[in-house]
Amino acid sequence: MKIGILSRNSKLYSTRRLIEACEQRGHQAVVIDALHCYMNINSDQPSIHSKGESLDDFYAIIPRIGASVTFYGCAVLRQFEMMGVFPVNESVAITRSRDKLRSMQLLSRRKVGMPITGFASKPDDIKDLLDMVGGAPVVIKLLEGTQGIGVVLAETRKAAESVIEAFLGLRVNIMVQEFIKEADGADIRCFVIGDRVIAAMKRQGAEGEFRSNLHRGGSASLVRITPEERRTAVEAAKVMGLRVAGVDLLRSNRGPLVMEVNSSPGLEGIESATGKDVAGMIIEYIEKNAKPQRTRTRGKG
Repeated sequence: MKIGILSRNSKLYSTRRLIEACEQRGHQAVVIDALHCYMNINSDQPSIHSKGESLDDFYAIIPRIGASVTFYGCAVLRQFEMMGVFPVNESVAITRSRDKLRSMQLLSRRKVGMPITGFASKPDDIKDLLDMVGGAPVVIKLLEGTQGIGVVLAETRKAAESVIEAFLGLRVNIMVQEFIKEADGADIRCFVIGDRVIAAMKRQGAEGEFRSNLHRGGSASLVRITPEERRTAVEAAKVMGLRVAGVDLLRSNRGPLVMEVNSSPGLEGIESATGKDVAGMIIEYIEKNAKPQRTRTRGKG
């Protein structure tokens, strides 16, 4: 089958591995730069073109949409869905997971474990907001931040008030979360495909760094997760509507807490830490589940 990979860079590790996995299983892989696509939106025969050529014969699409191009990338993906192409992750699910506040609210509604999270828009509300999340230390996050960028640990109440005031003064949206001290600068990345966790790794932040992102100098190692952590990760991906997801958990005294659900999880760290062919498992999932017109959120925006 012909499988499209929505990616802006064919040389990235994750994109290369998906191409290799496609070819090893006898499929044709085509890398599509979403920003080079343009669309004909009509009631009879919607289409997508790139560089003068029609992209109308794909069986499945693997979205690897960067955060900076979420809007246009999801518009292109949604057009493929309208054309009946099977998406590994659907556009609605990706936009849902990219909205940090919305994703936290959805997890809360489904009673999935998560850090206590506060959200406000006025400096006058800061004192009560900090009380709501248990006081300092707190983690302050930009809603648009990725890879640990825009995440600040405020260790004292005064520092928290100053940082929040500064962010609100710049008119940027932030959320404030309780700091899980017992996590000790580490989290668990659970890689979910379908309805199961197929691989997991522990990410440990560099010395003196509370963020565990590999992009921030963290390290990854194989980890054995508990049945509760496994259930929490699968449920979190399900709440977002994602078929393939990286679910980041914190180990707390009250059980696993979901920190983030990533719709385009990188493959390098998880494959290196676990030795598993995660790219091959994604292609295998497509082989078993891809069918024309099979988009659950079809017509729902």
